[in-house]
Amino acid sequence: MKPKVEMRVLAITAFTALSLFVQGQILNITPVFPSQNDTITVIYDATEGNGALTGYTPVYAHTGLITNQSTTPTDWKHVQGNWGTADPNVLMTSLGNNLHKIEYHIPTYYGFGSNVTVQKLAFVFRNANGTVVGRAADGSDIYYDIYPANAGLIAQFMKPESTLLISPTDSLETVVAASKFCDLKVYDNGTLVFQDSSKQETFYLSDTVPGMHMVILEATDSLTTVYDTIQYAVEPPLQVASLPSGMEMGLNELNDTTVFFKLFAPGKNRVYVLTSVNDYLPAPENAMKRTPGGTWWFKELTVPAGQPFTYQYLIDGQLRVADPFSTLILDPWNDSYIPSSTYPNLPAYPAGKTTGNVSLYETAKTPYQWKNTNFQAPPQEELVIYELLIRDFVTTRNYQTVIDTLDYISRLGVNAIELMPNSEFEGNSSWGYNPSFHMAVDKYYGTPDMFKEFVDSCHSRGIAVITDQVFNHAYGQNPIAQMWWDGVNNRPAANNPYMNQYCPHPPNCWGNDFDHFVQPTRNYMDRINTYWIEEFKIDGIRFDFTKGFTNNSNADNYSSSRIAALKRMADALWNVDQDFYVILEHWGPNNEEKELSDYGMMLWGNATYEYYEAAMGYTNNSDFKWGIYKERGWNDKHLITFTESHDEERAAYKLKTYGNSSGSYDTKTLATLADRKILTHTFLYTIPGPKMMYMFEELAYDISIDNPCRVCEKPILWSYYENQHRQKVYFYTAALIDMRRKYGVFNTNNFTYALNGGSKRINLSVTDTSATVVGNFRVNSGDVYPNFQHVGTWFDYFTGDSIVVTNTLAPLTYQPGEWHVYTDVKLNKATFVGDQEWELAPSNVAVYPNPTSGRIELLVDVAEGTTVYYGLYDITGRSVHRGAFNAALYGITELDLNHLPSGAYVLEIRVGSKVYNERLLIE
Repeated sequence: MKPKVEMRVLAITAFTALSLFVQGQILNITPVFPSQNDTITVIYDATEGNGALTGYTPVYAHTGLITNQSTTPTDWKHVQGNWGTADPNVLMTSLGNNLHKIEYHIPTYYGFGSNVTVQKLAFVFRNANGTVVGRAADGSDIYYDIYPANAGLIAQFMKPESTLLISPTDSLETVVAASKFCDLKVYDNGTLVFQDSSKQETFYLSDTVPGMHMVILEATDSLTTVYDTIQYAVEPPLQVASLPSGMEMGLNELNDTTVFFKLFAPGKNRVYVLTSVNDYLPAPENAMKRTPGGTWWFKELTVPAGQPFTYQYLIDGQLRVADPFSTLILDPWNDSYIPSSTYPNLPAYPAGKTTGNVSLYETAKTPYQWKNTNFQAPPQEELVIYELLIRDFVTTRNYQTVIDTLDYISRLGVNAIELMPNSEFEGNSSWGYNPSFHMAVDKYYGTPDMFKEFVDSCHSRGIAVITDQVFNHAYGQNPIAQMWWDGVNNRPAANNPYMNQYCPHPPNCWGNDFDHFVQPTRNYMDRINTYWIEEFKIDGIRFDFTKGFTNNSNADNYSSSRIAALKRMADALWNVDQDFYVILEHWGPNNEEKELSDYGMMLWGNATYEYYEAAMGYTNNSDFKWGIYKERGWNDKHLITFTESHDEERAAYKLKTYGNSSGSYDTKTLATLADRKILTHTFLYTIPGPKMMYMFEELAYDISIDNPCRVCEKPILWSYYENQHRQKVYFYTAALIDMRRKYGVFNTNNFTYALNGGSKRINLSVTDTSATVVGNFRVNSGDVYPNFQHVGTWFDYFTGDSIVVTNTLAPLTYQPGEWHVYTDVKLNKATFVGDQEWELAPSNVAVYPNPTSGRIELLVDVAEGTTVYYGLYDITGRSVHRGAFNAALYGITELDLNHLPSGAYVLEIRVGSKVYNERLLIE
């Protein structure tokens, strides 16, 4: 049945040119319905879309294609334009009035083959160096459809392109076009409102009654009738009402089927909740109410229990954003690259319904069952932190594989893992310091429950979990940036209630800078920090670049206001968990850092340059005393010292590339390099106070931070564990950490040190024990000065030998790189000692057959009844099989490994403190 006919048109204007504007008049393309073999003219209006290029000349196109070979609707192919250069291939001709033109033959210009079917043209526009970018109004790329050749009659609404809102007093400009002369009819909610015979027409729609309108275009020629549809909404009156009490910002789950939304958006005129439940339509019943102070709220949306649903906010009829307080998002540009093994059953993005990121939520979700509900995190001064970037730690890049590898980390003796940012950041492969949604877990590493399992598994091993938050700034996908954005100048708008319009502390500027002295930002941070503590039971947060928590231009100066802002943040954290670790990457003046330390916060302490000089054997600038809290005049052991972090060059790379040598002693050779790493670790872990290492430092990882670029993915070299020299670094590092955790003398306040020059020492004392650590950092033999605390017998912790000291000031002669840890009380000998003594001798172990088809026999030559532990690890270091047996006569046992896939593995055998490793091949 056809819609009834009733004329209700306000105005009609006919056009004869076969060209039109799309996406809010951003592009004017001729011909209107191009095929992939056409020559086209593209005219870009720089005042439309985000308007960023208004007034700029020249303008450059950056363009590509969406084809049958694209893996997602935004996967550009055959891209033209060298970004950031004045590329003449994409230079547009200025027509004046902010209009810019480029003409080309599609197949010649993009250079695609006959097997390619073009679906859309894709564009963004830029200035010459790419610092200003013209996009659609919502920040997305600009697309234009390509049509089959000889497709017959085509007719479409060209404007508006998406669902729009109008007030009862407004009219909606509407453009329809057809590929040939035909009869055009338009129906609004079943009423005929326009008809004519033409190829293109512009007219206006309006209504005074709030509600949704379905508009149908009917185009008919002698052979065919085709249809197209759009929707628009007439807005209801704005409701101003007080906010119900007790509601948090973001989504609040009231019960299994009811949710409540709250959004702080002062200065906005209208906000709608668009959801998968209401088909993303701005119907009157989806309008939010506003408080007099600019907070918007929507009460009691009914959702299906136990089923994921998605939502966004539509702001002022133009901008669609996900919730700033999203706990998960769907990303139309990057989610398709996340494997199902990392994030099983990831809901599909609502393509065709909306654009941009959407929030994802599920009510009545089965809660994670925590195994460890009373975990006690280690005291601050005893922390040994393992900094870890999941992306570059395991090849699967997910929590589950890291969980399977925790035994490797646990054997090191570390008692905390610090994850580089795992809240939602832009893209997938990243360090994570480009945040977009601070409250959402980034799906690239796994599900929220998988992260909880990771935390739980760490707690089971006595390991605290520290996350990394970046509240200095946020990048362009962050809704707070988008909601108040100056598109012309490509920066936060002057009225942004959270962000500074300009970064106030150059040159240290990234993304869009938060103003930490306004209440909305403080509320934002507190809400997010509380969520991570309560939802995931994390034990601490490392806050990135807190020196940037200032609006002063010279961030290097002492700032009482910055101190007050950080104290306020810390107090809010400690109100949730009084033992929570608050860790600052501050890099501020020492008097400021001391004040923050006195307040209970820990701060990163960088002495890497001096440690590297010492390791390489260049002793003139090798005094790393600034890595000691006492040297800075601090009262508490709150300085987290490290020889490597994610931000620093790898020490082993410095050694193998620039290391010093003398005669046959060369720090660049692997064996000596490993010994020098152990030497520097000895002088790190015996200094009282919290310590940190970067992942694989314990294996002398020697790939440069800049290979191939600073933040690029790095090779994951678990095979390093099979190398005896690198394994030696691992075991000695573990032994040093074990020593400092067992014996309180290495956590004393009573210690002195002399760390300049080639002879270095640390002297530590408690009531019943003294320890002296001494090392020769030169590349030749020479005297060292232990400065023993008293005469008498001193015991070498790592060899079990003893020396008698008759003159505390007398020197000892050490070989290059030689070091010792002496105590005046005989302690149990170190767990792993000497070059090979920490291994089970190969003569004590036999593995047969190797290679194997799935079964092996182990012969372990130990006393009958001895417990033998074994573990099998794949090439990523993931534990795939483990167990133990009591050795029978001759220690023979059989293992069935038929359940494991073919490949290379490392078999680890442990008897007491001794370890044997062998490469095992399953065919």
